[in-house]
Amino acid sequence: MRVLLQRAKWGKVTVEGKTIAEIGQGVVLLVGVTHGDGEAEARYLAQKIANLRIFEDEAGKLNLSLLDVKGEALVVSQFTLYADTRKGRRPAFVAAARPEIASPLIERFAALLEAEGVPVQTGEFGAHMEVSLCNDGPVTIWLER
Repeated sequence: MRVLLQRAKWGKVTVEGKTIAEIGQGVVLLVGVTHGDGEAEARYLAQKIANLRIFEDEAGKLNLSLLDVKGEALVVSQFTLYADTRKGRRPAFVAAARPEIASPLIERFAALLEAEGVPVQTGEFGAHMEVSLCNDGPVTIWLER
């Protein structure tokens, strides 16, 4: 599993002109699933993200977690995180898990993150989504398991 985490002041997902998910301060998580990913990867990343110290304390140091600041998470499926661009000009996506594997695992990841105490909103798997956010910092972190 791969997650591109962006610390955000706010984030939202729109599908066909309708806002389907929206958060305030927290993180926008673009999540990709590859072959062989399962519960262990989802659990590890949910725990890591909930406790990762990426928010400033009163001294301006990155010492506070998503849980500490009572932040929210916006989880968005993103199979293109597994794009292979080594050959030609068109990315190949053979490393991305098939939808019937990826969709339930992303749902499970979101549930595990929520079980850690983080309020979670999600995009719509397989839909053409417009993802908007205000990256705070900017802080953008690549996580993989």
